[in-house]
Amino acid sequence: HVQLVESGGGSVQAGGSLKLSCAASGNTFSTHCVAWFRQAPEKEREGVAVVYTDGVTIYYADSVKGRFTISRDSAKETVYLQMNNLVPEDTAMYYCAEDRFACLKGPKSRLARDEYKYWGQGTQVTVS
Repeated sequence: HVQLVESGGGSVQAGGSLKLSCAASGNTFSTHCVAWFRQAPEKEREGVAVVYTDGVTIYYADSVKGRFTISRDSAKETVYLQMNNLVPEDTAMYYCAEDRFACLKGPKSRLARDEYKYWGQGTQVTVS
């Protein structure tokens, strides 16, 4: 049974930083790529960043490039999202998701919501 638990959300002022964590369980971490998504009120859920199983193949949405950093710790089965220079437009519920095949299907799939099978419950980030 795969379980993802996000933590680290909160309220910050513009220009501030937060670090989100996604703790995984279920013995799939080593074979699944893990991504962060976010969903603002009345908006579609969008992919923010993804890290492949090798830990070094990483992609970001254009809106967060240069500000967000995704990383994974295989020993802890945890993926992190370091968010710097936050702006009000970053306000959203942030979710982590994992899937075995999403990263293998090409550029259109690696940050596509419908390609991910397992999801956490989310953690709220509010920037004012």
